[in-house]
Formats: sequence, C-alpha cells, structure tokens
Amino acid sequence: MATVEEIVGQSAPRRIGEAPWPERQDYHPSPVDWRSEVIYFLLPDRFSDGRETERPLLDRTDLWAARPQGWRWDRWARSGRERYQGGTLSGVASRLEYLDDLGVTALWIGPVWKQRPVAGVEGAPAEPDDYHGYAVQDFLEVDPRLGSRADLVDLVKQAHARGIRVILDVLLNHSGETWDYDLGEEGAPRYERRPPYRESPAYAFGAWRDGRGGRLPHGASPSLPDHGVWPEELQHHDAYTRAGGDGGSFGPGGDEDPNAPYRRADWFSRDIDMPSRLQTMIQIYKYWIALADLDGLRVDTLKHVPLEHARAFCGAIREYAEQIGKSNFLIVGEVGGGDTIQEKYLKLVGQNLSAVLETGETRATLRSVAEGQTRAEDLFGRFTLPLDITHRALGSRYVSMLDDHDDLAIFPQSRFGSAESSPSRTVVGAGLLLFLLGIPCLYYGMEQGLTGPEQEERKWLPGWGVRDLAGDIYLREAMFGPDHPRVLGGHAPDPDLPGFGPFGTSGRHVFDQDNDVYQRVRMLLRARKEHPVLSAGRQYLRRLGRQDGSFTAPEPGEVVGWSRILADDEALCVINPGHASRTARLHVDAGINAGVTAFTVVANTAELGGGTKHPVGSTVPVLAAPDGARYVEIHDLPPLSVLVAVNR
Repeated sequence: MATVEEIVGQSAPRRIGEAPWPERQDYHPSPVDWRSEVIYFLLPDRFSDGRETERPLLDRTDLWAARPQGWRWDRWARSGRERYQGGTLSGVASRLEYLDDLGVTALWIGPVWKQRPVAGVEGAPAEPDDYHGYAVQDFLEVDPRLGSRADLVDLVKQAHARGIRVILDVLLNHSGETWDYDLGEEGAPRYERRPPYRESPAYAFGAWRDGRGGRLPHGASPSLPDHGVWPEELQHHDAYTRAGGDGGSFGPGGDEDPNAPYRRADWFSRDIDMPSRLQTMIQIYKYWIALADLDGLRVDTLKHVPLEHARAFCGAIREYAEQIGKSNFLIVGEVGGGDTIQEKYLKLVGQNLSAVLETGETRATLRSVAEGQTRAEDLFGRFTLPLDITHRALGSRYVSMLDDHDDLAIFPQSRFGSAESSPSRTVVGAGLLLFLLGIPCLYYGMEQGLTGPEQEERKWLPGWGVRDLAGDIYLREAMFGPDHPRVLGGHAPDPDLPGFGPFGTSGRHVFDQDNDVYQRVRMLLRARKEHPVLSAGRQYLRRLGRQDGSFTAPEPGEVVGWSRILADDEALCVINPGHASRTARLHVDAGINAGVTAFTVVANTAELGGGTKHPVGSTVPVLAAPDGARYVEIHDLPPLSVLVAVNR
C-alpha cells in the first residue's frame, strides 16, 4: 500500500500483479440516480490545451480571418485525421469552471492510456497518430502527449471539488497494433501486419514492435517502456486470439456465438483473448478506479466481448466499486448494431451493466424529429416496448446522445445541425435530448453549435459526410483552436500544417460563454436540475390541437410537446423545429391538473433572442375542453426554440 502521491510520483508499474495499490481515507460517493446527471463527452486531445488565453476568440462572422493566406482544405483535413492537436488533461482541468457554469455534472473522457508508436515499419510510410486513444500500448500509463498519471488524478480531484464526476473510456478486448504476425517458414520469418481472418489454427506470433514502430528481433521480449505492450501479463503470445483480420468485414457469426469472427478478429488492433486475460483486464481497471477515484467506466466495443465475459467483467468491477463505497458506479457499454442487441446485452449481462450507449436507430430518429423530418410518434414509440425491456421503460438504462466521435448510425456522417449549417437547431436537439427518458450526454462543442465548415466550402473537404472511416474526421474539431498540429509521433508543433480548429479554422478558440447556443443550452440544463420531474418522470407525447377542435399527433416539422410526470408534478416540454413561429394547443393530464389553473414557464429559449409572450416566470392558463380534457395554449413559439412549463 502507498499514498496516491507516492504512486504517481514513480514510474508506471510493469506488472499489474505487482502494482502498488493506493491507500485512500475515502472515495467520492456515487450519485443516488444517474438520471439526474448530465454527462459531457470529450476527446482530451481535441478539447483544451489550457492556453486559450494566448489565442483570440473566433469571430464566427469572419471565418476567413482565421484561415491563413494560402489556406488549403485538404491540409486542414489531413491535420485532423492524422495528428495530435495538443489537448491535455490539465487543459480539461482548466475548463472545469466553464463546464460547471454550463451545468455539466459528469465528464466522460476519451481514452487517456499510452498509445502505440506510429512510425513506419521497415520503410513503410508513417501511420497516423492514434490521438483518439483506442490503440493502447501501455494500459498502466497515461499518454505523455496528454499529460501524466498525476495530471489525471489531479483532474478527477478538481472535478469532484466542483461536484463533477468522472467516467473514463476503457478498452477491454483489444490493444493497439503492438506486434506483427509471422507467416513464414520455420526459421525464416515473414512478417505481416494484417493477414486475413481465419478461425483456426491461430497464426504464429511474429515480433514485437519497438519504440519507433519498427520491430524487435525475432523472439525478443519487450524490455523498455516504449516496446511492445504493457503490463507484462499481456506479453504472452497466448494473450491474443491471433486470428488475423484485415480491417474489413468480420464475416458471419451470431450474437450468441462467443467465437463469432467479430469477437476474435483484429480490426486495426490486436484482439485480446478473453478466456486467458479477462482477469488481467479486470485488475487493470480496478487499479485505475482506486488510483484516480473514478465514478464510472464507458466500455468500448462491449458487443465484441462474449456475453459471459461481459457479464463477468461488469460484475467484478461493480463488486469492487461497492467494496470501496461507490454503490452506484456507472458502467456504460458501447453495444453497436441497433436497439435489439442493446436490449439483449442489458437483459443477459443483467444489472451489472448500468446502461448502454445509444448509437442506433433511436439516435437517428431523435435527430430527424429535431430536424422536422420525422413524425414524433416514431421517436416516442421507441420508449414503449414491453416492460421486461427495462432500458426503454426506465430512463436509467441508457445514455442518449445527439452526436459522438463516430456517429456510425448517422448518414451523412456529420454533427447535428450540419445539414443546414444552423447552430441554432442544436437547441432544439438539446431540448429533446435533455427532457426525454435517458441519461443525457452532450458531445463536446455541441453547446457552441459546432457544425463544421460552411456549406459552400464542403465541396473541398475530402470525405465530408461519407459514412465510413473517413467521415468521423469532421466530428472531432479542436475547440481550443491550435495554430498547428503535433509532428507525427511527437510533441513539437508541425508548422507545415494548420491546426484542426473549429468551423474550419486554426489559431482561434470557441469557449464563448456569451454565445447564443451556449446560453440557451445552459438555460435548459438549469431547468432540468431545478425540477426532478424532468429527469425522473414518466413521459407522454401530447397531441396537438387543430382548428376544428380536434387533437391529433404532430406531423413532421410541427410543434412537438410531451409531458414528464412524477407523482403529481407535470412538466410540459415543447419544441418548435420549424422555420416559422407557431401557436400550439397541447393536452396536459386532466386528473393531476383538475385543480391547477396555470403552468409556470421555467425555461424559454426564445427569451434569450429578444421578445416572447411567455417569459420565464410567467404563467400559461390551463383550459378545459368540452370533452373534459385539459390543455394549455402556447402563443407565437418562435422557430428553433424550446419551452418548458411546470404545474407547480
């Protein structure tokens, strides 16, 4: 046992089995209910370097002023795809006040673990940097381009002091490409990076990569921190499936098959053999929970882990968290492939998996409703599945988002609002995201309305909107606006490329707390915090009044209203995704509101735009219909606005 300060003041351990365990007096407690939290997801390399005061705020009315003479879009795009931009953990810490002011209560931070070397192998061209963090070379060390283990511990400590919890992104089933295969004859190795997938027998292990991306001698074991993979427990050849995989299709295999190709094949990575190394991975993340006082884990590619191993991992982590006093430790699984597979994992992995990350059809439908393209019934119908499928009946079972760093279920693959270059539409999406069932998660930059370069410039952008590995580049702008990216594999700025700044710029940041989108999203977050009904209540889509006195479901583009009900409290949430002001009559619960004469407006984003007939604090009368129903009437709701009113 040792103090946290003693541990982070030493070199990272080489074996997890011999790692000094931290000695703490107590740990930060879990929240009572994660539905009351608002998560903010960021990639540490793309958020802040802590030096924004050295750069001007971006003038969004003159983006070309932040594009140097001779600007080339392909070079800006190359910078974003291939390079670290310079964001750090201490930079994240420097922006905690900004996040606290916005109303964020939990941070999901992309992987911080030390990444593989990226130089070329045997004369091959240099590979892009793994700035995203999903190609780990050392599971017990923080990547030095992001900071140190001490920086991580300090970030969590500072966040906790502000009441902000920290969730770290972890990899369970794969490492980076830290070794190569041997496809040669005995005594005459022929190295291959990505041989085709085969079920059996396992390919021969070839050679470990060295600290520059080259190879160690055949048969040599890693000895230096930059060699191979760490901890040492992962250096056994049998720690990997050694099934090959060329980064393309994984082939056939059902969800129930633990040996399905997509669970054994390498995909720009090296797949870890779960039966032999599951306990190693469990120990690694228990260690990080103890060392950094984490509040939750987001488990990458959980679908690629057989169900029995996913259950065992989540159960072991939850037991350890409860042992140290974190009784509601959050474990969120990324389970791509749509709602059905997400439901299966929640049911079969059981309560050990707290929630799934919404990446499928529901996200796409939510975005489409906010864009005025889809009927609201199509979205709300997804929350009324049978009661035994609890993540739709209970909002605590899934984390909902408009965007993330992949947006794999979205076509074209771009941030919400990009289609019309309308940052203001982000507010409508935020209204749906924050006030529907689920644990809401904002993707970094959403609150600043990041939508990428202006539409007329997109024709110059390679891969813009393509739904493949080229499309995600434009989801990952650097909010802090670096002048230049880092050189490949290094820390120094590369003066030959522009930094991958916001809206297709460099040298300007967008941490603008006076920005219209930021102000409106903050208003919605504060209403959610002040009224528990908005996070814990049941939800009901409300019908829209027509001129003939009838009430019918809203059509695409019309005002959408829904209620959240908690005991006798009702909150009516209203969005206008259209392009014109609308007046809307919306039902409220006749029984709960039999003696209620008015609803009180607690949020109205239109108020921040000038004038509104329903300012915050005003009341909206409850009216009686001839058939005994009760309704309220919202007048002149401006386009792209959100209003929330409560009955108490």
